[in-house]
Amino acid sequence: MTTLSGLGNIRIPGRKIVGAAVLAALASFAAPIDGFASGSDFLKVRGQGAAPPGAQRLCSTYSWACARGTSSGVVTQGQMQVVRTVNSQINRSTPAIEDSQQYGEAERWAMPTSRGGDCEDYALAKKRALIGKGIDPQRLLIATVLDRSRRPHAVLIVRTDEGDMVLDNVTNSIRNWRDTRYVFLRMQDPKRPSRWVNVIAGG
Repeated sequence: MTTLSGLGNIRIPGRKIVGAAVLAALASFAAPIDGFASGSDFLKVRGQGAAPPGAQRLCSTYSWACARGTSSGVVTQGQMQVVRTVNSQINRSTPAIEDSQQYGEAERWAMPTSRGGDCEDYALAKKRALIGKGIDPQRLLIATVLDRSRRPHAVLIVRTDEGDMVLDNVTNSIRNWRDTRYVFLRMQDPKRPSRWVNVIAGG
């Protein structure tokens, strides 16, 4: 589970469906100010944003989650096969459990335990595994979204030369962000993953 904060003091408890007023507020954000990667297949940075509540201590807990790479490291076709394998393996082997059940609190970003994890935990597990497989950490960015039912969710972005590809715990399919039908809210900064940036874009 993930929640929204820092967007006009909007906070969504649990998995509550987001209303029209929230989506209207999201649509009011300014145009992109940093293109880092060009073309509609890439999410555009729309200014610096606050870290999600559960991610505020992410860098001090897991330094690798905020590591910087070269940002120019290429994700090869061979590595994309590794990405597909890791995505499906972690989806298959990790039971789904909400933070409220596991920790007794609304939100905690952590690696999955023996009991499993929620959406952010899947994303973290995939990011660590892919860094271990030699993929540039600056090409692996956690993002927060609204899913197709407009509920808060988190995914891992793999920034390839052909676009931003989404690793999701609800499917083994890896798709470009535009094909997910999610609303992307913010993600780790492609230039400095210890920071977060707004993206505000509908898939």
